[in-house]
Amino acid sequence: MEWEDPSPGVVDPEVRAHVYSLVSALGGAGADEDGRYVLGDDALACLKDLKKWLKLYDEKANRLDVARCLAEANLVSGDLLKILAAWPEDATEDRLKSKIALACLELLVPLTWPIEKDEVQMTVNHHRHVPYLQLAQVSYKRAILDRESAQVLRTAVRIGLPSIALPMGERISRDEGIIKLLLYFFRNVAMIAPPQNLPAEADENDISRSATIEAFHYQEVLALLLTIASNMGEDFNTQDAIIMEVLFHLVKGVDIEKLFMDDAQLDATKTDELQALLAKEAGMHRSYAKNAPTRHNRFGTMIWMKRDDARVSTVSGQGALGNSQQTLSKMDQSKKWNRPKQRRKDAEPLQNHFDIAVPLIGNAKIHLRGFVEEFLDSGFNPLFSHIRKAIEREADRILDSHAQQFFFLVSWFLEAERVRRKTKEEADKKNKMSDVFEADSFALVASVLNQETFILLNRFMQSQLDSKSWQDVNAGMRCFTQILLTVQEMSESTIYEDREIAENIQNRIFYEESTHDRIISILRGYKDQGFGYLDACTELSHVFLRMLERYSKENLDLQVRSRRRARRKKKIPESENGPSNDVDDQDSEAEDIAEAQRVSRERKFDFTRFSAKFVTQHCVDTFVSFLRYYNDLKTEQLKRAHRFFYRVAFKHEMSVVLFRLDIIALFNKMIKGPEGLGVSNPMYREWDELVRQLIKRMIKKLEQRPELAVELLFSKINSTVFYLEYGYEKQVISSKSRAPAELEVKGAMTKDEQIGVGVAVVIGNKPEAVDWVKDVLYSATIERQSWEAEAEARRIQGSAPETGENVDPADGSPRAPSISELILNLSLSAHPDYVIVVKPDNEERRIAMFKDNKLRLLMCLVGFERIGIDDEPDVTWIIPSAITSHDLKETHDILERHRDNPIMQYGDEEPMAAEEMLRRKPTVKPRANYDDDSEDDGVVSNGDEDFLFPAGGPTNRKSDALEELKKNRRKRNRLHPDQPTEIDEETNEARRKARDQANLEKMRKIKSDLYVHDSDEEEDEEKDNEFFAREKQRRERQSIKVLEALRTGNLIGVAEADGKSGKSKKRKTQGSGAPKQKKKRITEQLSGSEDSASNDSDNDEEMIITSGASSPPNRRAFETSEDEASETPVSSQHMHSSQELKHIEHAEEAKESHTQPSSPMRVLVRDKVDAMQLDVSGEDDEDDAPVVPRAGRRVRAGLLADSDEE
Repeated sequence: MEWEDPSPGVVDPEVRAHVYSLVSALGGAGADEDGRYVLGDDALACLKDLKKWLKLYDEKANRLDVARCLAEANLVSGDLLKILAAWPEDATEDRLKSKIALACLELLVPLTWPIEKDEVQMTVNHHRHVPYLQLAQVSYKRAILDRESAQVLRTAVRIGLPSIALPMGERISRDEGIIKLLLYFFRNVAMIAPPQNLPAEADENDISRSATIEAFHYQEVLALLLTIASNMGEDFNTQDAIIMEVLFHLVKGVDIEKLFMDDAQLDATKTDELQALLAKEAGMHRSYAKNAPTRHNRFGTMIWMKRDDARVSTVSGQGALGNSQQTLSKMDQSKKWNRPKQRRKDAEPLQNHFDIAVPLIGNAKIHLRGFVEEFLDSGFNPLFSHIRKAIEREADRILDSHAQQFFFLVSWFLEAERVRRKTKEEADKKNKMSDVFEADSFALVASVLNQETFILLNRFMQSQLDSKSWQDVNAGMRCFTQILLTVQEMSESTIYEDREIAENIQNRIFYEESTHDRIISILRGYKDQGFGYLDACTELSHVFLRMLERYSKENLDLQVRSRRRARRKKKIPESENGPSNDVDDQDSEAEDIAEAQRVSRERKFDFTRFSAKFVTQHCVDTFVSFLRYYNDLKTEQLKRAHRFFYRVAFKHEMSVVLFRLDIIALFNKMIKGPEGLGVSNPMYREWDELVRQLIKRMIKKLEQRPELAVELLFSKINSTVFYLEYGYEKQVISSKSRAPAELEVKGAMTKDEQIGVGVAVVIGNKPEAVDWVKDVLYSATIERQSWEAEAEARRIQGSAPETGENVDPADGSPRAPSISELILNLSLSAHPDYVIVVKPDNEERRIAMFKDNKLRLLMCLVGFERIGIDDEPDVTWIIPSAITSHDLKETHDILERHRDNPIMQYGDEEPMAAEEMLRRKPTVKPRANYDDDSEDDGVVSNGDEDFLFPAGGPTNRKSDALEELKKNRRKRNRLHPDQPTEIDEETNEARRKARDQANLEKMRKIKSDLYVHDSDEEEDEEKDNEFFAREKQRRERQSIKVLEALRTGNLIGVAEADGKSGKSKKRKTQGSGAPKQKKKRITEQLSGSEDSASNDSDNDEEMIITSGASSPPNRRAFETSEDEASETPVSSQHMHSSQELKHIEHAEEAKESHTQPSSPMRVLVRDKVDAMQLDVSGEDDEDDAPVVPRAGRRVRAGLLADSDEE
């Protein structure tokens, strides 16, 4: 035992005293024993006490004081390792020594356990002890791997062999603990590495990866690992994760290609690398020799450089004196802004980084290669299938880092298998054994080429990508890349089964569109994640794109499945009378299933469309960042970048994306220098040709688009790329969003119940929406009440008793109201036509009023109406004027009641949820204009035909199809009295089709007068003046005739004379002397008025059709004057009103002289006139053809007006 000077004040003195006393009592080297280590009397108890101190003080108190004291006391090298070395191999029966050796192993494991402390969780105590303990662990590993003193690893294997030899069913928990303790000890030894920020105390080769592998090989540790891995799942169950950790720390960073090279190949590779390094060094010397320092350049130098704009720039340093290129480069370096980089906190422990290359020296390469080959042959499938199942079920022993290690090891061993097969094939061809060579099957790695592994890999990559765990994403990308490369080799295998399996795997991988999108998002999302991540993402995109292109060419009907999330079922809040807890559990389970469910659809895959997604500025920036390391890239990596830029510039014709100054400068530097690619590089010629063609295109594009000179400074967005490529802006047609389907409440429910259903379906989603509707109703009620009160006050004021203002002062009679008073009374008597506009309270509510069909249903149920087009997002909602304040208050009370106590289920026997009470509102198709009266058909046959002319204009006569049908029916009944009157369905159908065909033929023959005159809509002032002049003459002529008729009382004579002047075909009257004949003639004339109205279309004057003996002429004239005044144009109202006043005075005198009672003839005339009005405005429903009715003559209280008056 060797003591070190303790650090005062670092550890509690009492703790140090107790620990030192236990270490002293453990044993030591005695002079009487020739320097051999001698155990103390209570060595086993001391070892157990030290274990308790580590567990109860350091672990419980989260301190490292005991470990620091044990490191200062040199417990591991001075005591524990010597105790293990003193245990002879043949002393297997000595139980005390076995227990002491096990106790030493129990102390070695916590002392060598890797120190992983987060900076946030570290305390002052940790900052004091961690650096010292890390250096102490390095010394522990050096002592453990030293084979000259003792084979400690072999002794540790002997400790665990009795437990390992037992069958898994016979092992107890102690045996499982011993095996786990042994494997953790191996893991710790393989994991310990010299700290990067601390100085090395001795030769690092003693603890290097090569030394660890050689020690594991010579002391049978690799054989033990291989035995446990090959029997995983049979004799071992819970040791899979620890075995995987040991393998991870043994193979991470190892170059697989160099691992499987023989000595000759390895020597040739080393020679090539040495030549490359010597050439690079010579180039550096040549560039340095051009400006080598002399005895005159020890002084400072500052020069002025005159630029084109007559400005002067200052450049300092002797490097600016070489040539103009160096001067400009020196000036650019001085202008360059080195952006300060923020310190990125790496949450990943340094031990888990696998991108750092580790060289193998000596025999370590041979030993590791042999172990890898044996592991691939026997242990790969059992171990990794067992670990995959443990990760899937999230076993307790699985940590967060195990998934990353699993996918990295899968990628490493898959690449090792491919390289091994390639090396074996080359060796067989070299030895001329190709005739007898048979390709091996890929069954040795089949456990990671199944669908379960693909599902786990996709889920792992997506989850880590979302959580931005870049090191885990890196491991997943490497695994996916090696799986693709392995599948590609399987597709080229000579074994039929391997080709079939490869075809199936490619179909499954490329079938999911989510996989395609993930590759693109990873490539676009690169941003300072490190070179290892950059290399992995560019390799994955390159391999995936190349394999997908090849597979899509071989399978032209490739289908991909795109997925979208299904609509989630919203959780309905529970009411006071809600269901039980069992029902809630079922609902929540169904909701979880619906939430995880996805709606999928298939579509044909288009590779050109998919590869165009890689031609974006972000993808280009990722490969540009990768190409900046061109001096350190391998030939395969340079080829990968070259293929991408070639695809962008020439396959997709999107070279505009590469026209950026920094990209062009990088390409030019690669070829022209300084520090460019060497001419001897295998990829130099290809890059030279690519850069030359790209610059040629850029110069040509600059001539076509001068705007590119400005855009060279910036990245290109899609619109800019399109404009630079085609010379005009891209026309984008914006698609309008459609309104959701309208809903309605099922069944016959009252308004109260319907509003309750609407509140129940909305309140589960957005309870604030129900409150908003309630507030709108409340404010609308108050506003409507104020309007109604104002209208009532105006009505009371307008109906006040007559005062002196409304009485004529001359005779005391009521005077006629003025025009303004008439307008005021009319406005007060009418219903106030005002509406209330419903306005959303925020932007979210405005969107919900258009997209939320349940909220729209509730708004319709409470009386809101929609104005405008349904598919318009900003459609206006109003509360119509027909709804009174009382109705609004009643609706508000109903809504408030259901808001406080919503009813979520309806029905007694079979309760139904409120959402189940809704259904889509059926849409009604509009009937065609020429549709017949049958209600069975919505549209007649060929109803979609577009006719040249619509039906329009006056018709010559009214259709007499109904009379013909009646006449034919009477004739048929008379000729065939025995024939039944019932008609079967076939006859009805035939007649209906015949009617439809006749309608179509008639519609095709229509030459409507609506489209004949082109200038109908034009305004002509001269024609308007002529028209109003003719109208004025007609009215004056008609007024003279009316006065003459009132004076003489010979109204029929006037009508007869007017009929003759108008060349009508009416019967001639016989004068005014025979009343009976006159009445008969008038009745006949009235009965034929329909024909007269249809035939007198050219009549320009009005005809009086009333009897002078039966009705007072003054009354008729008065009524006529009122009606005509109501429709007389404003330009002729003054003259006409003066004439009518004379008519009225004459009528009053006639009324006083002879007043006769009204005869039945007047009633007959009025009834006939009403019948004529109804008949003219109506339409015969049984007409065969759709006849547009001609407006009949207006009847103005005994006067017929021709259509020209209209």
